[in-house]
Amino acid sequence: MDSKEFGLVFAQQLTGMEDLHYGYWDDSVPAISVLYMKQAQQRYTEQLIDTLEQHGKPSMKVLDVGCGTGVVLQALSERGHQVDGVIPAPHLEKQVRERVQTQGYNSQVWGCTMEALPVVSLEGQYDAVLFSESFQYIPYRVALEHAWQLLKPGGVVLVCDFFKTEHTGDGQPGDRSFGGGHKYQEFLEWLGQSDWRCVQNDDITAHTSPNIRLLDELLTLRVAPAMTTLNTYLSGRHPWILAFVKWLFRKKLRKLKFKYLSGHRSQAVFERYKTYRRLVLIKPS
Repeated sequence: MDSKEFGLVFAQQLTGMEDLHYGYWDDSVPAISVLYMKQAQQRYTEQLIDTLEQHGKPSMKVLDVGCGTGVVLQALSERGHQVDGVIPAPHLEKQVRERVQTQGYNSQVWGCTMEALPVVSLEGQYDAVLFSESFQYIPYRVALEHAWQLLKPGGVVLVCDFFKTEHTGDGQPGDRSFGGGHKYQEFLEWLGQSDWRCVQNDDITAHTSPNIRLLDELLTLRVAPAMTTLNTYLSGRHPWILAFVKWLFRKKLRKLKFKYLSGHRSQAVFERYKTYRRLVLIKPS
């Protein structure tokens, strides 16, 4: 299990939630609170489907790239679409296959990366390709070149993910607190020179960044005090073992402390260094 899969599985087991993406916080969600996290995540899935159906056909064949545990795959299937999934994480792949089998969907699930997908044998079979918080993990040229091959003429690509802003690398205290994402301006320049037709590009950062606020509160108000208590207990009971473990993992612990417990992983910092976009691209007929 690599670090990305570990993070997703750990978060799922810690929260008990099936969805592994950001929530979408709009007026339909009563308040920004962990009590409404599930509702916000359901709203995120709804806005994905609404956007796809707005630009696609009534009944589409969709490829969900990085399909997580299959929640969006299931929601799209229940709306009458034929949905296949790509998931490179074995633990999550197992959950998707179980969901597909239990629900009786006629879905193909590929346990591989987008780069390894057999696009030649699948050429021109899809009406839509969805990248929901998976686009950042794939070189964007590869992702969209493969999507172009997979889509029928007039097919739709929906990207819902965050990108790096122009502030990335400015050396300010919050710089490097959030990893991931392609450089937004660089991506736009490449996209403008491509054959894709961009018909929608929404900045939805304000609708997703409240997740960071809730995570920051959890880390500072719950995790940090708990770690201090654990450190105090182990220092008294097993000081030599604790000292050795701290020395052995000092670089990793330093990195984790800066990333999660330095106070820089806030909503304001996220909004400075990331722009969360909802992009719709059309392959011309």
